[in-house]
Amino acid sequence: MEPESKSTSQQTENMIKTIIIDDEPFVRKGLKSMLLDHSNIEVIGECESVAEALIVTNATKPDLILLDINLPDGTGFDFLDKIELEGLNVIFITAYHEYALQALKAGAIDYLLKPISSDELEEAISKIDLTQDNLIKERLAISKTSLVSKSDKIVLRFQDKYQIVRFSDLLYCKSDSGYTNFYLADGRHFITSKNIKEYEKSLPDNFVRCHQSYVVNLDYADNYNKEGVIVLTTGENIAVSVRKKELLLEKLTKI
Repeated sequence: MEPESKSTSQQTENMIKTIIIDDEPFVRKGLKSMLLDHSNIEVIGECESVAEALIVTNATKPDLILLDINLPDGTGFDFLDKIELEGLNVIFITAYHEYALQALKAGAIDYLLKPISSDELEEAISKIDLTQDNLIKERLAISKTSLVSKSDKIVLRFQDKYQIVRFSDLLYCKSDSGYTNFYLADGRHFITSKNIKEYEKSLPDNFVRCHQSYVVNLDYADNYNKEGVIVLTTGENIAVSVRKKELLLEKLTKI
């Protein structure tokens, strides 16, 4: 993880955290692909049911939700009835035009009919961009507690569950043949099929990419020795590459 400049740090804070809720994988994939054109949007979750969406939304507190209406275990309106809508932008993505009025009454900023074009999506997103600075200021003003609660965990998606991992419990991440291993202080170990780079940008400043294969939580660092190894308070040894040594030392001196 390279040191952030002031402008880079500010850009990260201004990212629009987004969740896509749709039961069709190809729709989610298409929306995610179109969102790549927006450098200020970060897709932090994909869900295919109301139940999954509630878990991920409550855990990550997104700024924007792209929401289908017909889901396997209910509707997008059922989902909206069960979450806190203040400060949340919702764009409905659906094949049914007859729900447009209901969606707008529910507080959606736009209502797009499938198949979605990139131009339509861009126009809808522009409505968020115009108010995003005010939205961020409003959320910062609510309380420091609410700000911390937004960024103290990450959600790992598996076939049978969504696993919530708190950063304070995470010792380190290890890359292994395209997979990422999460090692927790209580001994638990989770393996996901995503590359470690996809998680690196979501980790707070106390984590550092000290090696091609490792991202470590410096809150658990006991010492860094002359052999180029970080020894954790739990006893694990984490290798540090030569080219990451300077970054590591810079981070350690700021703890």
